[in-house]
Amino acid sequence: MPIVVDVDVMLAKRKMAVGTLADRVGITPANLAVLKNGRAKAVRFSTLAALCEALDCQPGDLLRWIPEDTEATSDRSA
Repeated sequence: MPIVVDVDVMLAKRKMAVGTLADRVGITPANLAVLKNGRAKAVRFSTLAALCEALDCQPGDLLRWIPEDTEATSDRSA
């Protein structure tokens, strides 16, 4: 998928546990894990806003786009 979710990066930068973030955002740790591990198909703007507030960051700190060509190339090199 060309959209990469960097919640784990921000969690590490903020030295915050997944459970703590889930509590602050108001979602289950399991749903946060789905988002964090890139298995989510969508994210509500209200959830994205709550993540940004809890992590004191911008949406661009949590989401980035990688062209599919680059993704396929990096998969082959692994």
